[in-house]
Amino acid sequence: MKAFIKTLPFLIAAFSFSGVHAQATYTAQNIGLLSNWDDPSVPAEPVYSIRYNGIWGWDDGNGNEYALIGASSGVYFVNVTVPTAPVVADFVPGHRTNCIWREIKTYGNYAYLVSDDASPNSFQIVDMQYLPDSVHVVHDSNTIFERSHTIFVDGNKLYCGTVKGGVFSSTAAMAVFDLTDPAQPSLLRKLNTDFPNLLPSNQVHDMFVRNDTVYASCGFDGLYIFKHNTAANNFTLHGSITSYPSSGYNHSSALTDDGATLVFMDEVPNGLPVKVYDVSDFSNMTFRSTFQSNVGPTPHNPFMVGKTCYIAYYQDGLQVYDVSNPVQPVRLGYFDTHNQTPWGGPYPSPAYQGAWGAYPYLPSGNVLVSDMQNGLFVLDVSSITTGLDAAVPAGQSVSISPNPVAAGQEVLIKTSGLASLVEISDTRGRVLTSSNALMNTEVRLSTSGLESGLYLLRLTSADGVSVQRLVVR
Repeated sequence: MKAFIKTLPFLIAAFSFSGVHAQATYTAQNIGLLSNWDDPSVPAEPVYSIRYNGIWGWDDGNGNEYALIGASSGVYFVNVTVPTAPVVADFVPGHRTNCIWREIKTYGNYAYLVSDDASPNSFQIVDMQYLPDSVHVVHDSNTIFERSHTIFVDGNKLYCGTVKGGVFSSTAAMAVFDLTDPAQPSLLRKLNTDFPNLLPSNQVHDMFVRNDTVYASCGFDGLYIFKHNTAANNFTLHGSITSYPSSGYNHSSALTDDGATLVFMDEVPNGLPVKVYDVSDFSNMTFRSTFQSNVGPTPHNPFMVGKTCYIAYYQDGLQVYDVSNPVQPVRLGYFDTHNQTPWGGPYPSPAYQGAWGAYPYLPSGNVLVSDMQNGLFVLDVSSITTGLDAAVPAGQSVSISPNPVAAGQEVLIKTSGLASLVEISDTRGRVLTSSNALMNTEVRLSTSGLESGLYLLRLTSADGVSVQRLVVR
Protein backbone atom coordinates (compact mmCIF):
# COMPACT_ATOMS: atom_id res chain seq x y z
CA MET A 1 0.00 0.00 0.00
CA LYS A 2 1.23 3.47 -0.80
CA ALA A 3 0.04 6.23 1.53
CA PHE A 4 0.25 9.89 0.58
CA ILE A 5 0.81 12.07 3.63
CA LYS A 6 1.84 15.68 3.95
CA THR A 7 5.20 16.25 5.60
CA LEU A 8 5.67 18.82 8.33
CA PRO A 9 9.29 20.01 8.58
CA PHE A 10 10.25 22.06 11.61
CA LEU A 11 13.33 23.47 13.36
CA ILE A 12 14.50 22.03 16.66
CA ALA A 13 17.56 22.27 18.88
CA ALA A 14 19.66 19.10 19.04
CA PHE A 15 21.41 18.52 22.38
CA SER A 16 24.79 16.84 22.51
CA PHE A 17 27.12 15.39 25.12
CA SER A 18 29.15 18.57 25.28
CA GLY A 19 26.56 21.23 24.61
CA VAL A 20 24.06 22.33 22.00
CA HIS A 21 24.36 21.69 18.29
CA ALA A 22 23.41 24.21 15.67
CA GLN A 23 19.72 23.88 14.90
CA ALA A 24 18.80 21.15 12.47
CA THR A 25 15.73 20.54 10.35
CA TYR A 26 13.94 17.23 10.72
CA THR A 27 11.00 16.19 8.60
CA ALA A 28 8.18 14.65 10.63
CA GLN A 29 4.50 13.94 10.82
CA ASN A 30 2.60 13.52 14.11
CA ILE A 31 5.85 13.03 16.08
CA GLY A 32 7.75 15.73 17.95
CA LEU A 33 11.37 15.98 19.01
CA LEU A 34 12.02 16.25 22.74
CA SER A 35 15.82 16.00 22.52
CA ASN A 36 18.74 14.67 20.50
CA TRP A 37 21.85 13.54 22.37
CA ASP A 38 25.18 12.84 20.68
CA ASP A 39 28.68 12.41 22.08
CA PRO A 40 30.93 13.96 19.40
CA SER A 41 33.90 11.90 20.63
CA VAL A 42 32.29 8.61 19.50
CA PRO A 43 34.39 7.39 16.56
CA ALA A 44 32.90 6.11 13.33
CA GLU A 45 33.88 2.50 12.69
CA PRO A 46 35.83 2.21 9.42
CA VAL A 47 33.53 -0.05 7.36
CA TYR A 48 30.21 1.82 7.24
CA SER A 49 31.00 4.89 9.39
CA ILE A 50 28.53 3.67 12.04
CA ARG A 51 28.84 5.48 15.38
CA TYR A 52 25.73 4.16 17.18
CA ASN A 53 23.77 0.92 16.91
CA GLY A 54 21.34 -0.94 19.19
CA ILE A 55 19.12 0.73 21.78
CA TRP A 56 16.92 -0.32 24.66
CA GLY A 57 15.12 1.41 27.52
CA TRP A 58 14.78 0.82 31.26
CA ASP A 59 12.79 2.36 34.09
CA ASP A 60 13.64 1.81 37.75
CA GLY A 61 10.02 1.69 38.97
CA ASN A 62 10.43 4.99 40.78
CA GLY A 63 9.74 7.30 37.86
CA ASN A 64 13.25 7.40 36.43
CA GLU A 65 13.75 6.42 32.78
CA TYR A 66 16.93 5.55 30.93
CA ALA A 67 18.09 5.03 27.37
CA LEU A 68 20.76 2.35 26.87
CA ILE A 69 22.40 3.10 23.53
CA GLY A 70 25.20 1.13 21.92
CA ALA A 71 28.09 2.89 20.25
CA SER A 72 31.19 1.85 18.36
CA SER A 73 33.17 2.13 21.61
CA GLY A 74 30.72 0.86 24.25
CA VAL A 75 27.28 1.45 25.77
CA TYR A 76 25.94 4.71 27.21
CA PHE A 77 23.40 4.81 30.05
CA VAL A 78 21.50 8.06 29.52
CA ASN A 79 19.00 9.43 32.02
CA VAL A 80 15.95 10.63 30.05
CA THR A 81 13.67 11.20 33.05
CA VAL A 82 13.59 14.82 31.91
CA PRO A 83 13.15 14.02 28.21
CA THR A 84 14.17 17.47 27.02
CA ALA A 85 17.48 17.31 28.90
CA PRO A 86 19.14 13.86 28.66
CA VAL A 87 22.11 13.32 30.97
CA VAL A 88 24.74 10.60 30.69
CA ALA A 89 24.70 8.61 33.93
CA ASP A 90 27.48 6.20 33.00
CA PHE A 91 29.40 4.58 30.16
CA VAL A 92 30.55 0.97 29.87
CA PRO A 93 33.40 0.57 27.38
CA GLY A 94 33.27 -2.45 25.13
CA HIS A 95 35.91 -5.17 25.14
CA ARG A 96 36.90 -3.88 21.72
CA THR A 97 36.36 -0.64 19.77
CA ASN A 98 35.15 0.10 16.22
CA CYS A 99 32.14 -2.16 16.72
CA ILE A 100 29.44 -2.25 14.06
CA TRP A 101 27.02 -4.31 16.15
CA ARG A 102 25.90 -3.95 19.73
CA GLU A 103 22.55 -5.07 21.13
CA ILE A 104 21.10 -4.57 24.58
CA LYS A 105 18.25 -6.10 26.60
CA THR A 106 17.26 -5.90 30.27
CA TYR A 107 15.96 -8.27 32.96
CA GLY A 108 15.06 -6.76 36.32
CA ASN A 109 17.84 -4.33 37.15
CA TYR A 110 20.34 -6.11 34.88
CA ALA A 111 21.37 -5.11 31.37
CA TYR A 112 22.84 -7.63 28.91
CA LEU A 113 25.27 -6.21 26.34
CA VAL A 114 26.41 -8.21 23.32
CA SER A 115 28.40 -7.58 20.16
CA ASP A 116 28.96 -9.68 17.05
CA ASP A 117 32.20 -8.03 16.02
CA ALA A 118 35.30 -10.21 15.65
CA SER A 119 37.48 -11.39 18.53
CA PRO A 120 38.59 -10.30 20.99
CA ASN A 121 35.08 -9.61 22.30
CA SER A 122 32.96 -10.34 25.37
CA PHE A 123 29.50 -10.75 26.87
CA GLN A 124 28.82 -8.01 29.43
CA ILE A 125 26.30 -7.95 32.28
CA VAL A 126 25.62 -4.66 34.06
CA ASP A 127 23.81 -4.06 37.36
CA MET A 128 21.76 -0.85 37.09
CA GLN A 129 20.38 -0.72 40.65
CA TYR A 130 22.81 2.08 41.54
CA LEU A 131 21.45 4.51 38.96
CA PRO A 132 21.19 7.45 38.63
CA ASP A 133 24.65 7.52 40.24
CA SER A 134 26.37 4.77 38.23
CA VAL A 135 26.20 1.20 36.93
CA HIS A 136 28.32 -1.77 37.99
CA VAL A 137 29.74 -4.30 35.52
CA VAL A 138 29.29 -7.76 37.09
CA HIS A 139 30.43 -9.85 34.11
CA ASP A 140 32.79 -8.97 31.27
CA SER A 141 34.19 -12.16 29.84
CA ASN A 142 33.97 -14.78 27.09
CA THR A 143 33.46 -17.66 29.54
CA ILE A 144 29.69 -17.91 28.91
CA PHE A 145 29.97 -16.80 25.29
CA GLU A 146 32.02 -14.27 23.40
CA ARG A 147 29.75 -13.05 20.61
CA SER A 148 26.06 -12.97 19.77
CA HIS A 149 24.35 -11.11 16.98
CA THR A 150 21.14 -10.38 18.87
CA ILE A 151 19.46 -11.26 22.16
CA PHE A 152 15.89 -11.36 23.47
CA VAL A 153 14.58 -11.71 27.03
CA ASP A 154 11.34 -13.65 27.51
CA GLY A 155 10.28 -14.26 31.09
CA ASN A 156 13.37 -15.53 32.92
CA LYS A 157 15.12 -16.73 29.78
CA LEU A 158 17.72 -15.12 27.56
CA TYR A 159 17.61 -16.14 23.88
CA CYS A 160 20.76 -15.56 21.80
CA GLY A 161 21.01 -15.59 18.02
CA THR A 162 24.14 -16.74 16.16
CA VAL A 163 26.15 -17.19 19.35
CA LYS A 164 29.85 -18.05 19.45
CA GLY A 165 32.59 -18.87 21.91
CA GLY A 166 32.54 -19.68 25.60
CA VAL A 167 30.50 -22.84 26.25
CA PHE A 168 30.03 -23.30 22.49
CA SER A 169 32.69 -25.28 20.67
CA SER A 170 31.30 -23.95 17.38
CA THR A 171 28.69 -21.40 16.30
CA ALA A 172 25.19 -22.15 17.58
CA ALA A 173 22.35 -20.87 15.41
CA MET A 174 20.40 -20.06 18.58
CA ALA A 175 20.63 -20.86 22.28
CA VAL A 176 18.54 -20.20 25.38
CA PHE A 177 19.90 -19.41 28.85
CA ASP A 178 18.28 -19.54 32.29
CA LEU A 179 18.29 -16.21 34.19
CA THR A 180 17.49 -17.61 37.64
CA ASP A 181 20.83 -16.10 38.59
CA PRO A 182 20.70 -12.99 36.39
CA ALA A 183 24.37 -12.23 36.95
CA GLN A 184 25.42 -15.69 35.75
CA PRO A 185 23.12 -17.06 33.00
CA SER A 186 23.29 -20.83 32.55
CA LEU A 187 22.88 -22.60 29.22
CA LEU A 188 19.66 -24.57 28.81
CA ARG A 189 19.65 -25.69 25.17
CA LYS A 190 21.12 -25.11 21.75
CA LEU A 191 18.80 -25.13 18.74
CA ASN A 192 21.41 -27.22 16.88
CA THR A 193 20.98 -30.07 19.37
CA ASP A 194 17.42 -30.63 18.15
CA PHE A 195 17.81 -29.37 14.57
CA PRO A 196 21.43 -29.91 13.49
CA ASN A 197 20.76 -29.65 9.74
CA LEU A 198 17.61 -27.54 9.43
CA LEU A 199 19.28 -24.19 8.66
CA PRO A 200 21.94 -24.33 5.91
CA SER A 201 23.31 -20.96 7.01
CA ASN A 202 23.43 -22.08 10.67
CA GLN A 203 22.29 -18.70 11.88
CA VAL A 204 19.36 -17.04 13.58
CA HIS A 205 19.92 -13.38 12.85
CA ASP A 206 17.23 -12.13 15.25
CA MET A 207 14.20 -13.43 17.11
CA PHE A 208 10.96 -12.26 18.67
CA VAL A 209 9.94 -14.47 21.59
CA ARG A 210 6.66 -14.68 23.49
CA ASN A 211 5.93 -17.40 26.03
CA ASP A 212 8.87 -19.42 24.66
CA THR A 213 7.49 -19.35 21.11
CA VAL A 214 10.35 -18.07 18.98
CA TYR A 215 9.80 -16.25 15.67
CA ALA A 216 13.29 -16.69 14.32
CA SER A 217 14.58 -14.61 11.41
CA CYS A 218 17.13 -16.88 9.76
CA GLY A 219 18.59 -14.72 6.99
CA PHE A 220 18.36 -16.26 3.54
CA ASP A 221 16.86 -19.42 5.08
CA GLY A 222 13.65 -17.49 5.84
CA LEU A 223 11.55 -17.32 9.02
CA TYR A 224 11.05 -20.29 11.35
CA ILE A 225 8.81 -20.62 14.40
CA PHE A 226 10.19 -22.76 17.23
CA LYS A 227 8.97 -23.59 20.71
CA HIS A 228 11.25 -24.08 23.68
CA ASN A 229 9.56 -26.64 25.88
CA THR A 230 10.57 -25.91 29.46
CA ALA A 231 9.79 -29.30 30.99
CA ALA A 232 11.49 -31.32 28.25
CA ASN A 233 14.15 -28.65 27.68
CA ASN A 234 14.07 -29.04 23.91
CA PHE A 235 13.04 -27.14 20.79
CA THR A 236 10.20 -28.19 18.51
CA LEU A 237 9.24 -26.65 15.16
CA HIS A 238 5.81 -25.04 14.70
CA GLY A 239 6.22 -23.95 11.09
CA SER A 240 8.16 -21.80 8.66
CA ILE A 241 7.75 -19.05 6.06
CA THR A 242 10.46 -19.54 3.46
CA SER A 243 8.78 -18.37 0.25
CA TYR A 244 7.05 -15.01 0.25
CA PRO A 245 6.77 -11.83 -1.86
CA SER A 246 9.86 -9.59 -2.02
CA SER A 247 11.90 -12.08 -0.02
CA GLY A 248 15.54 -11.52 0.82
CA TYR A 249 17.62 -11.75 3.99
CA ASN A 250 14.98 -12.28 6.72
CA HIS A 251 16.14 -9.88 9.40
CA SER A 252 13.65 -9.26 12.24
CA SER A 253 10.00 -9.45 13.26
CA ALA A 254 7.39 -8.27 15.76
CA LEU A 255 4.03 -9.73 16.80
CA THR A 256 0.78 -7.94 17.63
CA ASP A 257 -0.43 -8.32 21.22
CA ASP A 258 -3.21 -10.70 20.17
CA GLY A 259 -0.65 -13.00 18.52
CA ALA A 260 -2.49 -12.95 15.18
CA THR A 261 -0.32 -10.70 13.00
CA LEU A 262 3.41 -10.93 12.41
CA VAL A 263 5.32 -8.09 10.77
CA PHE A 264 8.78 -8.90 9.46
CA MET A 265 11.41 -7.34 7.25
CA ASP A 266 14.30 -8.30 4.99
CA GLU A 267 17.52 -6.29 5.13
CA VAL A 268 19.22 -7.41 1.90
CA PRO A 269 18.89 -6.37 -0.87
CA ASN A 270 18.20 -2.74 0.02
CA GLY A 271 14.73 -1.25 -0.07
CA LEU A 272 12.51 -4.34 0.23
CA PRO A 273 9.06 -3.69 1.72
CA VAL A 274 7.76 -4.82 5.11
CA LYS A 275 5.76 -8.07 5.09
CA VAL A 276 2.56 -8.75 7.04
CA TYR A 277 1.39 -12.31 7.79
CA ASP A 278 -1.56 -13.85 9.60
CA VAL A 279 0.07 -16.34 12.00
CA SER A 280 -2.98 -17.15 14.13
CA ASP A 281 -2.84 -20.72 12.78
CA PHE A 282 0.70 -22.10 12.46
CA SER A 283 -0.55 -24.80 10.09
CA ASN A 284 -1.95 -22.19 7.71
CA MET A 285 0.07 -18.98 7.94
CA THR A 286 -1.20 -16.54 5.34
CA PHE A 287 0.40 -13.61 3.53
CA ARG A 288 -1.69 -10.45 3.96
CA SER A 289 0.22 -7.46 2.54
CA THR A 290 3.43 -5.52 2.08
CA PHE A 291 4.09 -1.84 2.70
CA GLN A 292 7.01 0.59 2.69
CA SER A 293 7.70 4.17 3.63
CA ASN A 294 9.49 5.17 0.43
CA VAL A 295 11.26 3.39 -2.38
CA GLY A 296 14.93 3.21 -1.40
CA PRO A 297 15.50 2.87 2.36
CA THR A 298 15.47 -0.43 4.22
CA PRO A 299 13.25 -1.31 7.20
CA HIS A 300 15.55 -2.61 9.94
CA ASN A 301 13.85 -3.39 13.26
CA PRO A 302 10.12 -3.42 14.22
CA PHE A 303 8.63 -2.99 17.70
CA MET A 304 4.94 -3.56 18.44
CA VAL A 305 2.62 -1.86 20.93
CA GLY A 306 -0.82 -3.43 20.59
CA LYS A 307 -1.33 -3.23 16.84
CA THR A 308 0.83 -0.15 16.36
CA CYS A 309 4.19 -0.98 14.78
CA TYR A 310 7.20 1.29 15.39
CA ILE A 311 9.87 0.66 12.74
CA ALA A 312 13.48 1.81 12.77
CA TYR A 313 13.63 2.42 9.03
CA TYR A 314 17.25 3.32 8.36
CA GLN A 315 17.40 6.52 6.24
CA ASP A 316 13.68 7.17 6.80
CA GLY A 317 14.09 7.32 10.58
CA LEU A 318 11.18 6.16 12.76
CA GLN A 319 8.05 5.08 10.89
CA VAL A 320 4.83 4.22 12.74
CA TYR A 321 2.06 2.09 11.23
CA ASP A 322 -1.35 0.85 12.33
CA VAL A 323 -1.57 -2.84 11.37
CA SER A 324 -5.01 -3.50 12.87
CA ASN A 325 -6.12 -4.24 9.33
CA PRO A 326 -3.24 -6.42 8.12
CA VAL A 327 -4.45 -6.24 4.53
CA GLN A 328 -4.04 -2.46 4.47
CA PRO A 329 -1.66 -1.00 7.08
CA VAL A 330 -1.84 2.76 7.55
CA ARG A 331 1.02 5.07 8.40
CA LEU A 332 0.25 7.09 11.53
CA GLY A 333 3.37 9.22 11.56
CA TYR A 334 7.13 9.39 11.15
CA PHE A 335 10.24 11.25 12.28
CA ASP A 336 13.24 11.33 9.96
CA THR A 337 16.26 11.15 12.28
CA HIS A 338 18.65 11.11 9.33
CA ASN A 339 18.37 14.69 8.14
CA GLN A 340 21.45 14.29 5.92
CA THR A 341 19.13 12.79 3.29
CA PRO A 342 16.18 14.77 1.89
CA TRP A 343 13.17 12.80 3.09
CA GLY A 344 11.74 10.72 0.27
CA GLY A 345 15.11 10.33 -1.44
CA PRO A 346 17.32 10.09 -3.35
CA TYR A 347 19.03 7.73 -0.92
CA PRO A 348 22.83 7.62 -1.10
CA SER A 349 25.01 4.60 -0.57
CA PRO A 350 25.99 3.03 1.75
CA ALA A 351 22.54 2.03 2.93
CA TYR A 352 23.62 1.63 6.56
CA GLN A 353 22.63 5.09 7.68
CA GLY A 354 19.82 6.36 9.86
CA ALA A 355 17.66 4.66 12.50
CA TRP A 356 19.00 1.33 13.81
CA GLY A 357 16.52 0.61 16.61
CA ALA A 358 13.71 2.01 18.73
CA TYR A 359 12.16 1.51 22.17
CA PRO A 360 8.45 2.44 22.54
CA TYR A 361 7.84 0.88 25.99
CA LEU A 362 8.76 3.60 28.52
CA PRO A 363 6.02 4.40 31.09
CA SER A 364 6.09 8.04 29.94
CA GLY A 365 5.08 6.99 26.43
CA ASN A 366 8.13 8.68 24.93
CA VAL A 367 9.94 6.72 22.23
CA LEU A 368 13.71 6.26 22.06
CA VAL A 369 15.48 5.93 18.70
CA SER A 370 19.15 5.31 17.89
CA ASP A 371 20.46 6.83 14.70
CA MET A 372 23.73 5.35 13.44
CA GLN A 373 25.25 8.73 12.68
CA ASN A 374 23.24 11.15 14.85
CA GLY A 375 22.87 9.46 18.25
CA LEU A 376 19.90 9.25 20.60
CA PHE A 377 16.52 10.79 19.83
CA VAL A 378 13.80 11.13 22.46
CA LEU A 379 10.49 11.55 20.65
CA ASP A 380 6.99 12.62 21.64
CA VAL A 381 4.39 10.34 19.99
CA SER A 382 1.40 11.55 22.01
CA SER A 383 -0.27 12.84 18.85
CA ILE A 384 -0.36 9.25 17.62
CA THR A 385 -1.37 7.60 20.88
CA THR A 386 -3.98 10.19 21.89
CA GLY A 387 -7.40 8.60 21.68
CA LEU A 388 -6.16 5.01 21.72
CA ASP A 389 -7.67 4.60 25.18
CA ALA A 390 -9.61 7.84 25.35
CA ALA A 391 -11.98 8.08 28.28
CA VAL A 392 -15.65 8.39 27.48
CA PRO A 393 -17.58 10.59 29.93
CA ALA A 394 -19.84 8.83 32.39
CA GLY A 395 -23.27 8.21 30.91
CA GLN A 396 -22.01 8.38 27.33
CA SER A 397 -21.23 5.58 24.92
CA VAL A 398 -19.69 6.18 21.51
CA SER A 399 -19.23 3.95 18.49
CA ILE A 400 -17.58 4.82 15.17
CA SER A 401 -18.03 2.74 12.04
CA PRO A 402 -16.32 1.93 9.90
CA ASN A 403 -13.04 2.65 11.65
CA PRO A 404 -10.67 2.55 9.80
CA VAL A 405 -12.66 4.19 7.03
CA ALA A 406 -11.78 4.46 3.35
CA ALA A 407 -10.98 8.01 2.23
CA GLY A 408 -14.05 9.67 0.76
CA GLN A 409 -16.56 7.45 2.55
CA GLU A 410 -18.91 8.47 5.31
CA VAL A 411 -18.30 7.54 8.91
CA LEU A 412 -21.27 6.87 11.22
CA ILE A 413 -20.99 8.08 14.81
CA LYS A 414 -23.49 6.75 17.32
CA THR A 415 -23.78 8.09 20.85
CA SER A 416 -26.10 7.40 23.74
CA GLY A 417 -26.47 11.15 24.37
CA LEU A 418 -27.59 13.91 22.04
CA ALA A 419 -24.58 15.14 20.09
CA SER A 420 -24.40 18.90 19.60
CA LEU A 421 -21.03 19.07 17.84
CA VAL A 422 -18.89 16.53 15.99
CA GLU A 423 -15.47 17.48 14.60
CA ILE A 424 -12.69 15.68 12.76
CA SER A 425 -9.29 17.27 13.29
CA ASP A 426 -5.71 16.39 12.50
CA THR A 427 -3.38 15.63 15.37
CA ARG A 428 -2.20 19.24 15.45
CA GLY A 429 -5.73 20.28 16.41
CA ARG A 430 -6.80 21.81 13.09
CA VAL A 431 -10.50 21.12 12.51
CA LEU A 432 -10.97 19.68 9.02
CA THR A 433 -14.67 18.88 9.00
CA SER A 434 -17.50 19.33 11.48
CA SER A 435 -21.24 19.18 11.97
CA ASN A 436 -22.97 21.17 14.70
CA ALA A 437 -26.42 21.88 16.17
CA LEU A 438 -27.47 18.33 15.28
CA MET A 439 -28.87 17.28 18.65
CA ASN A 440 -28.93 13.72 17.41
CA THR A 441 -27.74 10.30 18.54
CA GLU A 442 -26.51 9.40 15.05
CA VAL A 443 -24.22 11.62 13.00
CA ARG A 444 -22.70 10.98 9.57
CA LEU A 445 -19.58 12.81 8.44
CA SER A 446 -17.79 12.59 5.10
CA THR A 447 -14.07 11.94 4.94
CA SER A 448 -13.85 13.46 1.48
CA GLY A 449 -10.58 15.32 1.02
CA LEU A 450 -8.82 13.54 3.88
CA GLU A 451 -5.57 11.75 3.11
CA SER A 452 -4.61 8.39 4.58
CA GLY A 453 -3.52 8.77 8.17
CA LEU A 454 -4.55 9.36 11.77
CA TYR A 455 -7.24 11.84 12.81
CA LEU A 456 -9.08 12.71 16.01
CA LEU A 457 -12.87 12.68 16.25
CA ARG A 458 -14.19 14.99 18.95
CA LEU A 459 -17.81 14.56 20.02
CA THR A 460 -19.60 16.99 22.31
CA SER A 461 -22.85 16.06 24.04
CA ALA A 462 -24.71 16.88 27.22
CA ASP A 463 -22.61 14.22 28.97
CA GLY A 464 -19.31 15.83 28.06
CA VAL A 465 -16.60 15.61 25.41
CA SER A 466 -15.17 12.40 23.99
CA VAL A 467 -12.05 12.23 21.81
CA GLN A 468 -11.60 9.07 19.74
CA ARG A 469 -9.03 7.98 17.21
CA LEU A 470 -10.15 7.76 13.56
CA VAL A 471 -7.98 6.10 10.93
CA VAL A 472 -8.50 6.95 7.27
CA ARG A 473 -7.14 4.44 4.75
